[in-house]
Amino acid sequence: MTVHFIGAGPGAPDLITIRGRDLIAKCQVCLYAGSLVPKEVVNFAPNGALVLDTAPMNLEEIIAEIQSAHDTGKDVARVHSGDPSIYGAIAEQMRRLDDLGISYDVTPGVSAYTAAAAELKQELTLPEISQTIIATRTSMHASPMPAGEELAKLAAIGSTLAIHLSVRNLKFVQDELIPHYGEDCPVVVAYRVTWPDQQFIHGTLVDIREKVRKSKISRTALIMVGRVFNEHNFRDSALYDPKHVHILRPKKKSKNL
Repeated sequence: MTVHFIGAGPGAPDLITIRGRDLIAKCQVCLYAGSLVPKEVVNFAPNGALVLDTAPMNLEEIIAEIQSAHDTGKDVARVHSGDPSIYGAIAEQMRRLDDLGISYDVTPGVSAYTAAAAELKQELTLPEISQTIIATRTSMHASPMPAGEELAKLAAIGSTLAIHLSVRNLKFVQDELIPHYGEDCPVVVAYRVTWPDQQFIHGTLVDIREKVRKSKISRTALIMVGRVFNEHNFRDSALYDPKHVHILRPKKKSKNL
């Protein structure tokens, strides 16, 4: 018996990996976060499978369901949104499974910030603009940020930011970022990326809060900040530069005249 932690991707059912889909299709128990994972994903479960929405359940209740499946020799598909390794709260589940001697594995999924970049047709790492992406969040009602990971300290780097779980904390985000990025720095708030009702709100650090307030978006949104957005005057990457040689594209020998 194995518990399979599976990343379902950001929303669109066809963005789940083939491995994730096939694992769900063979598990007799499927536990999924119903508020974030579309039912079309768990519909891959076989006929007769026990399919439970874990949104109203606490950690111990979830582990009890897994223990029950273990006792009857049934594999479990534990389906999370996005990629389970990023804000997926799988670590505490795996820790308890270790204590119980229950085996598990993890299948990655498409993260919301990479899906948002795809929907926006946007590269997040433009030459000489930004070569670093930071995925972070802010402290609200959840656990506090570790020392040294305060938003202002991360902002000092000037990288592209993907700020999760913070759309209701935009005033704080503005206050922390404007001194480092400037009021005119582009911001995109991505709501329910790849779901049928997805929205993208474009603005700057100085006006994004008011735009989001008018949209009435208050959850399930990602804040993306950086100079890569709306930037067109960047140099070409060296990757395909004819002068850039590497082991797979060695320097061409000159023809003898």
